[in-house]
Amino acid sequence: MKKRFILLADFSENSESLVKYACHWSSNVNAELLLVHHTEVLLPAFADDISRESLVKLANNEAVKKMKQLITTTLPTSARVSYSVSDTHLQSTLRKLLAEQYDNLIFMGLKGTGLLKKIFMGSVAIQVIEKTNNIIVAMPKEITRFSHEKIFVAVTEKHPLNILALNKFLSFIDKDKTTITFFHLSKPSEKTKSIEKQLKDLAKLFAVRYSTSYAIYEGSSSFNDIKKVINNTIDELLVVQKGSRHLTDQLFRKFMINELVFEGQTPLIILP
Repeated sequence: MKKRFILLADFSENSESLVKYACHWSSNVNAELLLVHHTEVLLPAFADDISRESLVKLANNEAVKKMKQLITTTLPTSARVSYSVSDTHLQSTLRKLLAEQYDNLIFMGLKGTGLLKKIFMGSVAIQVIEKTNNIIVAMPKEITRFSHEKIFVAVTEKHPLNILALNKFLSFIDKDKTTITFFHLSKPSEKTKSIEKQLKDLAKLFAVRYSTSYAIYEGSSSFNDIKKVINNTIDELLVVQKGSRHLTDQLFRKFMINELVFEGQTPLIILP
C-alpha cells in the first residue's frame, strides 16, 4: 500500500520546519505529502447562501495560495505535494482521508511556550490526538531533518503496547542503524517484575529486525534518569501510546512530555 504523510498546516511559525521535516522523511520511504488546512470563515449572521458560498470559496482559495507559497519557498520542485482545503470540520476531513487506500502518518506542530500551551498543546491538537485512530507525529519547533537512530518506546502495565500500530510505524523507518529502547517509568516502591518481563519480551520480539534494549527508571528522580538517555537530540524519536484516560493525564504527567519534548528537540510519536 502507498504511504502518505498528512500535514496539518495552520501557517504558523512552525509550518515551515514541519514541512521540511516531513519532506525529508518522505524522501526516505517514498511517501506522498498532503497538506490539509481547515478554513475558519467569519460569516455575517444574515448572509444568504450565495454570499456564504462566495466567502467560503474566497477563503479557501486564499489558503491554497498560502500553501503553494509555503511549498515553493520551502521544498525542492521535485517534491510530490497535494492540497486539501475546506471549511468542513477537521475531524470529518481526516476520517475521509484515512478511509482512502494509504498507509498514513498525520503530522502536526507543537506550538507555544507558555505553561498552559505546553500542557494542552492547543485544543485542536488534543482533539486530533484523542479522536483520530491513526499514528500521529507531533513535532517541536525548529527541527527540520528526520533521523531515526534512537527510538524510545514508553510502556505501561495498564495499557499493553499496540504491537500492530508500532509495527505499522516501523514500516516507515529504515531498520539500518536503528536502536529501539523499550522503557517504563515506575513509581517509588512499585513492583516491577511483571513490567520488566514485558519489556524484555518486547526487546526480544523486535530484536530480529532492530538493535533493541530495555530499561526501567525508578523512584522520584526518574525524570533525571531518563534525561540521561533521551538527550533531546535530532536523532531521537519518543513513542507513546494513547490510554483510556485523558491524554494530559496519561501522557503529560506520567511520561513528562513537557520537559522531554517542549524543552528539547524530540519528535513525539503517538500510537492509537
